[in-house]
Amino acid sequence: MSLLTSLTLIATALLGVLVSGPVRALAGAFGEEPVGWREELAAMRQAAAGGGWRSVDPVLAVVTGVVCAGMVWRFGAGWAVPYLVVGLCAALIGILLAAVDLRTRRLPDVITLPAYPLLAVLIAFTGELGPALLGGLALGLAYLVLWLVNPGGLGLGDVKLAGLIGMVCGMLGVQAWTVAALGGQFLGALYGISLLVWKEATRKTEFAFGPFMLLGGLAGVLIP
Repeated sequence: MSLLTSLTLIATALLGVLVSGPVRALAGAFGEEPVGWREELAAMRQAAAGGGWRSVDPVLAVVTGVVCAGMVWRFGAGWAVPYLVVGLCAALIGILLAAVDLRTRRLPDVITLPAYPLLAVLIAFTGELGPALLGGLALGLAYLVLWLVNPGGLGLGDVKLAGLIGMVCGMLGVQAWTVAALGGQFLGALYGISLLVWKEATRKTEFAFGPFMLLGGLAGVLIP
């Protein structure tokens, strides 16, 4: 690892820790029941201006710092800078969505839908927009089918998140896309089975599935 990459990794990890405060504040702006975009945007602005971001959650800070550093480790600081920018942007969006989903069991449209054009523009600088869009469409359709078959097992928010994960991993190739597609399902199923084994839930118990999808996507990105 070059000196430049090492310094970038350290700086990015520290930046991730600092950004975790605003991420925590924004996540706290959402409630369990969805409201209109105007209301949710106003709540996000209020959370950002309220100073709550100054109180850092140690767990979220560590997770954000490690994930951001992982992106530098994966892509370096040389020719792959466009990929690094996509990875960092996707990581922050993903961490925010995971934090919201764990609190409220929902993935707000006000975050997922604007993320599509944002990531598409950034991915275009890598020259891999075509595969990314194809990957997003494929994974989104796969989750849409799962939702149609079992609406109680997934939410439409999971379907929209799948498209984002498919875009980012599709940019990196078939292996990354496959790891993301299978990894999220495997981790979610493993967690669900563990709840049943320890008798902490029933077959009808719902839990936040988005974080497991995002962990699968993270594995797809980080595995070279």
